[in-house]
Amino acid sequence: MTKKINSKLTKLVKYYSLINNNLIYDSNAINRYKKDSFKLTGNKTEKLQKLKNSIKNIKNCNLKKSATNLVFSDGNPSSKIMLIGEGPGANEDKEGLPFVGRAGQLLDKMLLSIKLDRKSVYITNVVNYRPPNNRKPEPVEITKYSNFLRKHISIIDPKILILMGSTAMESLFGSNIKITKERGSWKDIIINNKTYLCMITFHPAYLLRQPENKKYSWIDLKEIRKKIDQLNISL
Repeated sequence: MTKKINSKLTKLVKYYSLINNNLIYDSNAINRYKKDSFKLTGNKTEKLQKLKNSIKNIKNCNLKKSATNLVFSDGNPSSKIMLIGEGPGANEDKEGLPFVGRAGQLLDKMLLSIKLDRKSVYITNVVNYRPPNNRKPEPVEITKYSNFLRKHISIIDPKILILMGSTAMESLFGSNIKITKERGSWKDIIINNKTYLCMITFHPAYLLRQPENKKYSWIDLKEIRKKIDQLNISL
């Protein structure tokens, strides 16, 4: 009995160490990472290509094994507004671009409602390969891609981060908060010693399933537009 308990405790400690590797917590702005674990040199275009190549060369990734294409990003790399979604779906996996299905069509309308479009923002996902059957990425998968994501954020260096959905929220803020309580509020997060301003909002795919919540996303969108104007962000 004691051996079984010790074995379970050992497995639990290993799992906890895995999902919390390089993570620390801050009572003010959240600093989720102890250090930058890999460096990329060159200009922004070169860094993005190197990052893309790094993701292509990822090892021991079940998502990569089952996917057709790497889905890296879309939009304007020079934009100061960065959107982060969950992960590719079937259409995205086929075309190699984020948000090209029904959720993408809704996202385009949402952006247009506050005078934005894909040319004025930059879009990526928490994971860059499609999870089987469009399931939610698992905690270990989110952790595996977290280093790529924070490097992606550092390269783009946005003034505003828009986290769409609970997976994007959890990837940067952890799983102890609920999107229904946190959406619509501005938060700070520290990545590689720089503070970024974040807005959490619902994912377009969720809004397709729960259209009655579009009214809350509209509130969030207006707050985003207001902040763009306050920060005098050129589009």
